[in-house]
Amino acid sequence: MTLLPPDATPFSASEIAAIRADFPVLHQQVNGKALAYLDNAASAQHPRQVIDAEAEYYRHDHANIHRGVHTLSQRATDAFEAARHKLQHFLHARSHREVILTRGTTESINLVAQAYARPLLQPGDEILVSRLEHHANLVPWQIVAGQTGAVVRPIPITRRGEVDFEAFRTLLTPRTKILALSHVSNALGTINPVAQFIAEARARGIITCIDGAQAVPHLAVDVQALDCDFYAFSGHKLLGPTGTGVLWGRESLLEAMPPWMGGGDMILEVSFEGTTFNTLPHKFEAGTPNIAGFIGLGAAIDYVQGLGLARIAATEEELLRYATTRLEAIEGLSIIGTAPHKAAVISFIVEGIHPHDLGTILDQEGVAIRSGHHCAMPVMEFFDVPATARASFAFYNTRAEIDQLVGALHRARDLFT
Repeated sequence: MTLLPPDATPFSASEIAAIRADFPVLHQQVNGKALAYLDNAASAQHPRQVIDAEAEYYRHDHANIHRGVHTLSQRATDAFEAARHKLQHFLHARSHREVILTRGTTESINLVAQAYARPLLQPGDEILVSRLEHHANLVPWQIVAGQTGAVVRPIPITRRGEVDFEAFRTLLTPRTKILALSHVSNALGTINPVAQFIAEARARGIITCIDGAQAVPHLAVDVQALDCDFYAFSGHKLLGPTGTGVLWGRESLLEAMPPWMGGGDMILEVSFEGTTFNTLPHKFEAGTPNIAGFIGLGAAIDYVQGLGLARIAATEEELLRYATTRLEAIEGLSIIGTAPHKAAVISFIVEGIHPHDLGTILDQEGVAIRSGHHCAMPVMEFFDVPATARASFAFYNTRAEIDQLVGALHRARDLFT
C-alpha cells in the first residue's frame, strides 16, 4: 500500500473520535442516515480550526494586502505571508520566493505551460504525459502544444494502473523537453515512483512538472529531495479552502519566466512606455488573491503537521487495507487499479450497475462517494469502462463508515438482482 516510516502508528479509536469532533460537517444525517463522507479525493472536509481562521480574518482583519499602510492591511498581509512561509516549510522549499500562490492545481499547471513552456517549445518538441493523469495535467499541455507546434506523447500504463517506467525510457528523445506526471493518481490512488522518473529526466535535461494534488494530503513531500522543477497542488484536498493552490518552482526557472497574467501586485512600475514587473513570488500573483482562503490553508498546514503526516498516512493505509478486503468480498465488484503502492483511494465497478446509479443509491444510505470519469477519461478508456465509483478515505474516517459503504453496496446489488 503506501510507503510508511517504520515508526508510523495509526491513530487509536479514541484519537479518531477526538479528531472527528474537530470536523462539524461529519456530524449530520443525510437522507435519515448518518453521513459517511468517502469523497475526500474530490475535496477534504475542514476542521473548525480552518473555519475559525477564515472567520477571524473576516471579523477583525479584512483588508487588501501588500498595498495598505493601515493596521488592518498590515495584519492581513502578515497573516497571508505567514501562510506562504508555512507552505515553504511544508514542502521543504529553499525559499518562500519559490512558493507561488494560485487558485489551485489547474491554474498552477497552466501557469507553467504558458509562462515556462510556451516561450521555450519549438515545432516538433515533445511533452511526455502519462495516461494516468487528471485532465488538469493533460489539457494545458495539449493547448500549449497547439500554440507552439510541439507534440504531446502519452506514457503507457499497466493493467495494475502503474505508469510503465521502461516504456517511458523508450519514449525519451533529444526532442523531449517536458515530463508531466502525477505523484498520486486521483482516479486509482496509484503512488507513482516520481523520484525515479525525475532522475531519468534530469539526467537528460528534461524539465519535470509534478501534479501533487493527491499526494500532499497523504504523504510528506520534499521538493528538494524529489529534485523536480515544478510541483503543484490544491488547498482543498489538504483540509483547506477551495480556490487556493500552490505552485512550487525552482527559483532559477521562475526568475527567467515571464509573467502569465498582468495587473495589480505583479508590477513595480507602470507607464505607457513600459512596465517593470515585481520580484518573486509576486510576479506571478496578479490581482487580489483569496486572502481568507490562504489564511485558512495556513491553519490547515498547522493542523496536519500537529497530527503528524506519518500517523495520518498510517491511519489511511489501515483504512485502505480494511476497505479493500471488504470490497473484494462483494460478488460482482471489481477494483480498478491494483498497484501495490496506493493512497487511500479505491475505484471500482459493480457488475450490472452503472456507477452513477450506484452513487445515487449509496447517497440514499448516507454514503457519499464519487462516480464518473474523475476528470481522467484516458484512464477509463484504457480500462474500457465508462466510469467508476470511487471511495476515498481520510484519517477522520472509520471502519464503521466502511461497513456502512459495504452494507449500502449490498443493498444496491439487491435492487438490481
